[in-house]
Amino acid sequence: MLIHPQFDPVAIHLGPLAIRWYGLMYLVGFIGGLLICRWRLRLAHIRAQGWVAKDIDDILFYIVLGVILGGRLGYVVFYKASWYLAHPLDIFKVWEGGMSFHGGFIGVALAIVLFARKRGFRFFQVTDFVAPAVPLGLATGRFGNFINGELWGRVTSPNAPWAMGFQAAAPDDREWLLAHPEQAMRDGLFQVYQTYHGMLPRHPSQLYEMALEGVVLLIALLIFGRKSRPLGAVTALFVIGYGLSRFVIEFAREPDDFLGLLTFGLSMGQWLSLPMIAVGAALMFYAYRKRPAVTTAP
Repeated sequence: MLIHPQFDPVAIHLGPLAIRWYGLMYLVGFIGGLLICRWRLRLAHIRAQGWVAKDIDDILFYIVLGVILGGRLGYVVFYKASWYLAHPLDIFKVWEGGMSFHGGFIGVALAIVLFARKRGFRFFQVTDFVAPAVPLGLATGRFGNFINGELWGRVTSPNAPWAMGFQAAAPDDREWLLAHPEQAMRDGLFQVYQTYHGMLPRHPSQLYEMALEGVVLLIALLIFGRKSRPLGAVTALFVIGYGLSRFVIEFAREPDDFLGLLTFGLSMGQWLSLPMIAVGAALMFYAYRKRPAVTTAP
């Protein structure tokens, strides 16, 4: 069984000021997204729509606000509403963690609406342009989760070559053993627990998400977006791809302890991903039904 390295979550100590790895990963994601957008600006069908270099800087500003505000408020509303109603000032403690992709997705959508109105673009012209840059930010964010040793996966077989023990999960590991004694006995997990000083083998689901939601989806969108596509098609592929990736990986990811599994044994992340898959599929159908590719300026 592999052991999580237990990185120091603070990358740089500057006296009373601490720069955390998680924040740096967000920065890397935004810079990488900027570079991808600049690369896409070289494509003829993108330039023909009227995109210029200044638009990239402007849309990045809107997206950063959408990610931070939407991601935080989404976490507050979707995951821990009762806690934050009782402790409203904790909403502003973003350094303690707590961001929701689905909330960030809504925040970015609203930010794009504002940018599109200001610039005179159609909404899906903007989303089609920026969608291929998003998976890199997802990948760096999940790597930040891995560095922090948080959002670990569910307990798995100790024989799995990718099984990993997380020191921060030790309290949850003990509760799992007490709740699943028969499975623990069958799989030899009591011995593993003792051998590895109170840790059980878990899926490193952060790395699964980094690979599937990040790298695989990034490659798919860059390839698909190299050619002119019907309005909304690139956006649809992103929404479908992320929704499917997140839904599948949630089977390996440990559900939030304050929520557990919900109806039909699905997690909150899965229930939030199902509408994304449906909306993405409908948008793809509609885009190709309309057929004409977007090749002209607004």
